[in-house]
Amino acid sequence: MPAWQALPSVIRDAHSALVDVSNRFGGDVVRVSLGVSRPYLVTNPAHVQEILQEKAAIYPRGDDTALWRSVRQLVGDGILAEGETWAASRRILAPLFRPARINRLVETMADAIATAVDELDAPAAAGQTVDIGRELSRIVCSAIMRVFFADRISVQDGLRIMAAQETIVTAMAPRLLAPFMPWWVPMPGDRRFRAAVRAIDDILLPVLREAVREPNDGDDVLSTLARARTPDGRPLSERQMRDDLVSMVAVTTETSYVVLTWLWPVLANHPHIADRLVDEIERVVGPGPVNADHLPELTYTKMVLEELLRLYPAGWIVPRRAAADDVLGGVRIDKGATIILSPYATQRMSAWWGPTAAEFDPERFAPGRAAAVGQHRYAHYPFGAGMHRCLGEHLFNLEAVLIVSTLLSRYRFRLTDSTMPGTRVAASLRPARRVEMTFIPLERSVTR
Repeated sequence: MPAWQALPSVIRDAHSALVDVSNRFGGDVVRVSLGVSRPYLVTNPAHVQEILQEKAAIYPRGDDTALWRSVRQLVGDGILAEGETWAASRRILAPLFRPARINRLVETMADAIATAVDELDAPAAAGQTVDIGRELSRIVCSAIMRVFFADRISVQDGLRIMAAQETIVTAMAPRLLAPFMPWWVPMPGDRRFRAAVRAIDDILLPVLREAVREPNDGDDVLSTLARARTPDGRPLSERQMRDDLVSMVAVTTETSYVVLTWLWPVLANHPHIADRLVDEIERVVGPGPVNADHLPELTYTKMVLEELLRLYPAGWIVPRRAAADDVLGGVRIDKGATIILSPYATQRMSAWWGPTAAEFDPERFAPGRAAAVGQHRYAHYPFGAGMHRCLGEHLFNLEAVLIVSTLLSRYRFRLTDSTMPGTRVAASLRPARRVEMTFIPLERSVTR
């Protein structure tokens, strides 16, 4: 079994190090040396399928892995837990994410997005530079607070929650780089992490308690949790409702704005792709507003977003813990061993994506292309797989198309710095610097 001494290169550039070792060993199960920790790196799509689907019971999330240990400090037990707690939460919350329900909300979501985008008219007209990550978080928050929380959480409070989430996922970096360190040992970022968790609770708990005091028959997250019952008919505890509520806020906001922040430097560096994307939106949407009837025709827009998820998946690392002895790819895995899967690495490997794996090419996701080239289904798994596949996948696929087509039907853009940002070590894949840009209004753009 190959082994790799990783600590210096991981500290220097964790994301590039993962891709380098993955390409070097071509999908073999690799034992990685991180000081006193020696996890197994798994990048072969067939092995990913075994871990996340076929042998999911052998490879649970593992509460004591560095990532999940930190995540549990935020979300506790619930939809991001394991076993019966997870199953109970999923039974309650999964209906909110069914495609049929999300599809019914497209017009409401499109209207919320368009209204939020209106606020860019003034800085665009004045030629002001904006932080696109911050603007996207505001746009996403406006849509999600309306369709998932029935406006019971204000956009302003939603933005405060998202700012706290930003602190949390970046404050976790030292623990991700030192996964062998027990939680009780203080590390840089811990104090900011705990303060951000308290800030989220200070916003959400009063709203949750009000929903419990005044239940209704709405199908938003808060109403659903307030009405939910345990298998023996008891109301959910406040702790379980709180954990699921925090998880839902994170699931419905984090991926969308983090992934979409990468789009603009990508387009700036690939003008032929940007031109084709704009041409499609001009043809299908025109001056807008975007509506549900436009979505089936925005084929190339969806291809661009799939390729964006391939190269810049928000969930770049997926740890698991072996609950029993196993053999994976001919390698013996002992009970208790830590397994690291990385969509970021697998989705950039030349073994699965060819010699141009590092290049941005939406044609990889042309209809029928994957089947034609015999692409393994787990060569691309930005939303995870198996029973823990992200509930918000369909939501992202619709919301992202609405946001991108709304913005590009009304503006063109110019980046302050058009070079591709580096990556920052955090719980989700974030640019190492802010992405700043100027929106240029189209003359035919109509302010709503």
